[in-house]
Amino acid sequence: MTVMNVRRQHISKIAIAAATALGLGTLSACSSDSAAATNTDKFDVVASFYPMAFLAEQIGGNHVSVTSLTQPGQEPHDLEISAKQTAALQESDAVLYLKNLQPSVDDAVAQSEVKTKIDAASLTSLEKHGNEVGGHAAEHDDHANEELAGLDPHIWLDPVRYAQVAEGVGKAFEKADPDNAADYKKNTAALVKKLDALNTQFEDGLKNTKTKVFITTHAAFGYLAERYGLTEEAINGLDPESEPSAARVKDLEKMAKADGVTTVFYETLVSDKTAKTIASDANLKTDVLDPIEGITSKSRGKDYFSVQEANLKALQTALGAK
Repeated sequence: MTVMNVRRQHISKIAIAAATALGLGTLSACSSDSAAATNTDKFDVVASFYPMAFLAEQIGGNHVSVTSLTQPGQEPHDLEISAKQTAALQESDAVLYLKNLQPSVDDAVAQSEVKTKIDAASLTSLEKHGNEVGGHAAEHDDHANEELAGLDPHIWLDPVRYAQVAEGVGKAFEKADPDNAADYKKNTAALVKKLDALNTQFEDGLKNTKTKVFITTHAAFGYLAERYGLTEEAINGLDPESEPSAARVKDLEKMAKADGVTTVFYETLVSDKTAKTIASDANLKTDVLDPIEGITSKSRGKDYFSVQEANLKALQTALGAK
């Protein structure tokens, strides 16, 4: 196999400067030694966060060494990459990221000399979503808060869009590491087949439900809602840390009663306080709907597929699947 890192025996001057300026001895706790595991004899891929790392691992198989800039349990939106991670990025063969999700990653990628830069957002279509997404939302768009709207980056939660990204990543790997192109093509096809099957599970599982409306803490599930004929009503917009207005909370409580909503979903990496307050006031249940931004001990599964299947079960229960 071709050794991919002969051309990178020395860390670039930019990386050294960054490391020196920030002080490698005082790195933040969120940085990880694994983030510096480049310069291996494999095709080294730095991924911005879990959904990108998962794709790289599934497609690359034994030919790749994948490191993630976002550690398990860390909120991806809040990531500030360290000097060690900057150095690792400079020394990688490829970087796989999702533009406009993590500004510090976008800046580091733009300044890096990495030859293969793969932006997942360019491999599928993005849409503008607010705090109401889906067919039901169109009935009362005047309630939607336009200030909370923007291009929605959560493409991995829609198995169809995620499969499109997978195909693009596979082609990029084939081009960057042609010695292993046949395996990348084979692995990509296998992954897309599994994503197609997951899409069918969601289609069948959510086809007949008592209600089509569900409430989440932030608008991460818009693509999923649109794919399966549902409506996501988010307490917050695309920003998981924003606070809802009193008018929005009142609207949600009124809507929940009118549409037979039973459950307010919260996430594992974001505070559940607001969700539980609204649920208590409206006499609703709470449950977890995982945006799969990272896998931790709290996750309902070990990987993307098992957590998505847990999400499907949670939705079926909340929506009253028949």
